[in-house]
Amino acid sequence: MSVALPQTSARGWLLRVIRVVAVGCAFLLILPYLLTPLYRMVDPVSTLMLWRWAKRAPVERVAMPIDLLAPTLPRSVIAAEDARFCSHHGIDFDELQRVLKAETNGVRRRRGGSSITQQLAKNLFLWPGHSYVRKALEFPLALWIDFVIPKRRQLEIYLNIAEWGPNGEFGAEAGARRAFGKPAAALSASEAALLAAALPNPIRRDTRRPSPALRRLGAIYTGRAASGTDIDRCVRAAR
Repeated sequence: MSVALPQTSARGWLLRVIRVVAVGCAFLLILPYLLTPLYRMVDPVSTLMLWRWAKRAPVERVAMPIDLLAPTLPRSVIAAEDARFCSHHGIDFDELQRVLKAETNGVRRRRGGSSITQQLAKNLFLWPGHSYVRKALEFPLALWIDFVIPKRRQLEIYLNIAEWGPNGEFGAEAGARRAFGKPAAALSASEAALLAAALPNPIRRDTRRPSPALRRLGAIYTGRAASGTDIDRCVRAAR
């Protein structure tokens, strides 16, 4: 009897630990769905910003309403990152099919199939990098974000939390001031397109000293932003 009691006690302690861990994991999974409605009005920060603060690394971000940004910037970002942003419901399944087909054929595409809403889910609640676990969490989050938050607000949040520089510059305002020494409201079409072209990797794609390849990509997005008549109709819509 004296031997059984410690075993029972240890088993009970282990079960309590498992329950606490399970409840904690469930809470972490549910938390993004609870926070998302608040972001219709509250300006959020990204997980990468939180990580930099935890490391005491510099973070520069000034949240700006989308109406105070140069109109060409959201147009350029949509042209570069998610041309069907205004028509899909958080995930561009057609683009995903094209990406999967290209990868099957060994073709490397310039950009992946992630929509702006998916990138928003990753930036707000998940982590960078590529993994099936993150994608599995990202898909339902993107659908929920698109259901709860209007497109215009989604883009506004994205433009204010995207990483836009190698030294902790987040958001369009910090990115524009670092690259061009001017506020995001004063960006020209070509400058906005350069910022959009840098979004996949602002560490390697330096908008302050753009490479010829980055300039060529910026020119492509300048043309797309100018020619796409419906490219920002959901951004103009007050919904």
